[in-house]
Amino acid sequence: MFDPKKLGKLFSRQLLDVLIQAALIISMVVVCYRIFSPFLTLILWAMIMAVTLYPLHRKLAPKLGEGRASTAIVIGGFALIIVPVALLASSLADSVTGAVHAVQNNALHLPLPPERIAAWPLVGEKIYSVWHMAATDLPGLIHSMQPKIGDLSKSALGFVAGIGGDILKFVFALIIAGVMMAYGEAGAQSMAAIGRRLAGAEHGDGMVVLSTNTIRAVAQGVIGVALIQALIIGLVLMVAQVPFAGALAVVVLILGIAQLPVLLISLPVIAYIWMSGDYGTVMAVVYSILLVIGGMADNVLKPILLGRGVDAPMPVVLLGALGGMVAASILGMFVGAVLLSLGYIIFMRWVALQEPAEGESAEARPE
Repeated sequence: MFDPKKLGKLFSRQLLDVLIQAALIISMVVVCYRIFSPFLTLILWAMIMAVTLYPLHRKLAPKLGEGRASTAIVIGGFALIIVPVALLASSLADSVTGAVHAVQNNALHLPLPPERIAAWPLVGEKIYSVWHMAATDLPGLIHSMQPKIGDLSKSALGFVAGIGGDILKFVFALIIAGVMMAYGEAGAQSMAAIGRRLAGAEHGDGMVVLSTNTIRAVAQGVIGVALIQALIIGLVLMVAQVPFAGALAVVVLILGIAQLPVLLISLPVIAYIWMSGDYGTVMAVVYSILLVIGGMADNVLKPILLGRGVDAPMPVVLLGALGGMVAASILGMFVGAVLLSLGYIIFMRWVALQEPAEGESAEARPE
């Protein structure tokens, strides 16, 4: 016989059990996150490197073995990336330190400003007065702007120190990525199982493949191209002994990641090489050609590397990378590109599942 009271007690007991279980699960997730959060960024970077470099590991593993292939990739990464980046960072630190010493010792001499600058509307007179004072009485200008210059110096030194910390994080992330690649098969099976659990057996593998290809496309087409350009231009500037070579290389890297033309830096440097009078004609031509090649390398490399093997169109991947970078720095580039690509694929599959219009056959629907 139906008893509402017993049914209500049973429902209340089951609801209480569900709430207790949910509270315990949430508590465990929060505790695990707090324990793991200090290492989250490092592990994410290691996963991105492992996913990007794993095809190379698969080619080397049959010849060297799983462990030795990972070790070779890590050592190669140190030689090809860490060493040049460390040299550029050292050059940047020397440039900043040299500029600070030159200002402190009044050894920095600036030319007088052209008279036509004072005729510029709105800001011309102010720019002219500051430039003129810097050229004639730099210590007085520095003394008048001491609080701002002090803050700027601290920011510059902090930026240089941050680069050193980022290089150290990169080293540890590359080592962890090598360990991940050594156990890549088990990791790939785990990711496939997670994808099938989240998206179902039909679409789970496809989502994992799309995420993997998108990470590789962003790493190669955005970060990789920007790093290649920064290394090419930075090394050319160091060989040519252009002032502030390290700082300019960092600016090139930032411009490349932000998808801005690197010629904004290389063209003024070419003008400096020809106008300074410190270079012979042959060397000036050689340096100019190398700087132009480095500045335009993205036009050739980006269409080849960005979006390769990704079902989503290249503009979708690029927009996701840029939006993610604005929201969450460089790491957000990968997350944004993956999420926007997944969202695009899911949306287009939903569009393809629409009911056929009247008079339209089922075979005419898009796949």
